[in-house]
Amino acid sequence: MTKGGNMLKTTGAALALVMLTSVGENAIAAQCGNGPGGFEAWKQQFSEEARAKGVGQTAVGALMQTNYASATIAADRGQRSFGLSLDQFLAKRGAAAIVARGRSMKQSHAALFASIEQRYGVPPGPLIAIWGMETGFGSQRGNQHMLSSIATLAYDCRRSEFFTDQLYAALKLIDHGQLSPSQRGSMHGEVGQTQFMPKTILNYGIGNLDNAANALTSTANFLHANGWRAGAGYQPGEPNFAAIEAWNAAGVYQKAIALMGRQIDGGGSAAAR
Repeated sequence: MTKGGNMLKTTGAALALVMLTSVGENAIAAQCGNGPGGFEAWKQQFSEEARAKGVGQTAVGALMQTNYASATIAADRGQRSFGLSLDQFLAKRGAAAIVARGRSMKQSHAALFASIEQRYGVPPGPLIAIWGMETGFGSQRGNQHMLSSIATLAYDCRRSEFFTDQLYAALKLIDHGQLSPSQRGSMHGEVGQTQFMPKTILNYGIGNLDNAANALTSTANFLHANGWRAGAGYQPGEPNFAAIEAWNAAGVYQKAIALMGRQIDGGGSAAAR
């Protein structure tokens, strides 16, 4: 779920490298923890580091208002569905219903999907499958405090480095007015109709992702940027499956999106595989 500029002088390039190295070192300087006890101290330290890196007062103030998200930690430790077989996963996620409604969505939003495919080369099926899988076509976008979820995961030692990057992206988005400090999302800080993480919003987001057209366009932009080729297949072993793999790291999820996408695009019934 990528940016730079040209340096005209060697000294400028060297200075930029020093600054980037410093950022990389400091990004994990705040002491991670494995429970709520150290969260307030971590916030204070992280906020000081963020200020030093140029994060504005609005975003820093928002970070200081976050709370330790126990529900997020519980969800992060309990992602059992990704260990299911494909058949079990499809049943648990309601794949047949997603495909049936997805086919209807494909017809009712035909102009939008035609425009997206013309620009990015991504057909409706996988986009609709992602939309249905992630939020039930926008009906279940999460009600967690986004910044608290991401700050908690950045503090938590389990995946601190990954979520520290996400936290800095979220703070940047808040500074720029692209996200509200009170933004609501899912357990890991995902937001919008297709559940973008903050760093993915920075790199690929187009407009307000609570808007379905923007979210679907942004998702196609992500897939295209990750190697999607117009007209190539997207089933396992085919060229575009790698772009689906970039969207989500869980193998069973990747296969489910490919399968449901094919069925929505007209490649068989919801039960066929």
